[in-house]
Amino acid sequence: MKKDDQTLISECLQGETESFSELVRRYQDRLFNALVHVLRSREDARDVAQETFVRAYQRLETFRGQSAFYSWLFRIAINNAISYRRRTRLHSTSSIDATREKTGLEPIDSRSDSQPSYGLELSERQQQVQSALTQLTEEYRVVLVLKELEGFKYEEIAVIVDCPIGTVRSRIHRARAELRQKLEKLLKREDKSS
Repeated sequence: MKKDDQTLISECLQGETESFSELVRRYQDRLFNALVHVLRSREDARDVAQETFVRAYQRLETFRGQSAFYSWLFRIAINNAISYRRRTRLHSTSSIDATREKTGLEPIDSRSDSQPSYGLELSERQQQVQSALTQLTEEYRVVLVLKELEGFKYEEIAVIVDCPIGTVRSRIHRARAELRQKLEKLLKREDKSS
């Protein structure tokens, strides 16, 4: 029977470290994928995810259960990502190819019944969305990733990024508008070159 997060946390606090390993297995892929979108680099996401789990383990006794464990973990991850970016002074990439190379995100259409052009078109669209997403400021990109890719509620996002819910709503609204605008520009340029 699968244990819930709180049971695993309690066991870990009583010295059963294998329980924390189960929490890592449960959330490592989800956390890593979200961090790839936030940091725009698979290598950086791997480093920050690892650091996040170490810090979470060290601070596990501070988890009060007022939010979901993943929300608490993601809050640590976002703080680590911000610190990591400050330390390494990452700069945003401007080309789709550079972004794809750095993030390692290569959308693939695995359906065998699809037309060859469908996979190429889908890949191009996904690259355009990824490129536009990387052009957003960090405060907009983070809340948009949390809402659209991670599926968090506004209240949870407010706790994770430590700002009022009204600010979260505003940032998500602005991020969507800015993303839409950037995508429209990309699509117009594409139409002109066709």
